[in-house]
Amino acid sequence: MSQRRVAITGLGLVSPYGGDLPDFFSRLCAGQSAATYLQTDDVPRPLSMPFVGCPGFDPEAVLGKPLASMMDRFAQIGMSAAFSAWDNAGLPRKADDTASRDDWGVAWGTALGGTMAYEKGYRELWQKGRERLSPLTVLLGMNSSANAQISIQLGLGGVSMSHTVACASSAIAIGEAFRRVRSGEAAIMLTGGSDVPQAYGVARAWEALRVMAPGNAETSATACRPFSADRRGLVLGEGGAALVLEDWDHAVARGARIHGEIVGYGTTCDHTHLVRPEAAGQTRAIRLALADGGLQASDIDYVNAHGTATAEGDPIEVAALREVFGERAAALPVSGTKSMHGHMLGAAAAIEAIITVLALRDGVIPPTAHLAELDPACAGVDHVTSARQGQPLRAALSNSFAFGGSNAVLAFRAAHL
Repeated sequence: MSQRRVAITGLGLVSPYGGDLPDFFSRLCAGQSAATYLQTDDVPRPLSMPFVGCPGFDPEAVLGKPLASMMDRFAQIGMSAAFSAWDNAGLPRKADDTASRDDWGVAWGTALGGTMAYEKGYRELWQKGRERLSPLTVLLGMNSSANAQISIQLGLGGVSMSHTVACASSAIAIGEAFRRVRSGEAAIMLTGGSDVPQAYGVARAWEALRVMAPGNAETSATACRPFSADRRGLVLGEGGAALVLEDWDHAVARGARIHGEIVGYGTTCDHTHLVRPEAAGQTRAIRLALADGGLQASDIDYVNAHGTATAEGDPIEVAALREVFGERAAALPVSGTKSMHGHMLGAAAAIEAIITVLALRDGVIPPTAHLAELDPACAGVDHVTSARQGQPLRAALSNSFAFGGSNAVLAFRAAHL
């Protein structure tokens, strides 16, 4: 079966910096961290931690009160990002009578789903002693509520999938959507991810893993320091991002603007440990993505790293890159943008995919912020510590590596090639 080219015609997001794409990318390239100090006192034990939120996001203003009330916050963010990407692609939200969307679909990633809805229900049961919950609790809490609402609101009659693979969720969603368009099963796929790890129980669970960076009101902005000798762990964040993937000929025929091209996808499992990553599994995923995209290691001009700033994860990712790129690794530009937008769990890969596409499109490589002293164990690649302008970028990779040993790598190419 012949394979079709897959264009990226729509980009949309809900981020700590807002939803404006140029402003979002500009702030990242300027090294501006969005991390703040989250404090809550309406819980059994006050919660205090660095966090990246989206305080400017008003779901009712974007979606309207009736629709917003039918969604958990993760789905509200996902629907808003999807609407933004759809509009950015120049596609009408409602199909006319002559246009069929029966082969247009959705693939969405979330690690947590509607935990805010479920936690509200638990509090009503156990703290307030109520015997009945809202009949919407299950509908708001289910992981598939975001992709279901996206399909309903945009009238997409094709496949509607939810992928939950920890921190690789939206990378796998994007990869599977890419495969459907490339094979001809779908002309258009709307894909991405959203997550909101603000539920008290979720935050406490992550705290118990001892992988989260400490911080206070003065130090939270620089708490996430991937590849740095003094890194202390990750900083959680909320957000969502969406991409419209479209058959290249279909996009050209309707005169769509093409931001870039997705060309490869590789996914593997380390099959060794639930938490401890393994370089061999990551290496295989990177090589699979390159081969799937018909790319050589020498074609890659940038890697957006998974880079969570954990003690064990960062050196292993660099080791995998050194294994794949060999002698060229020392000149391979790499950056970890979670240093600024935080780790959005199931949404992380989607927002980093957009960053990678924008880097290729605009010829600008964003930095790893707060990297003052490199950990010697992370040496061997070209760590970008300040934005590089005017870069002739051809192709790039975006890495996503998850608990459970799941690895997913996406390969992108500049649209002008």
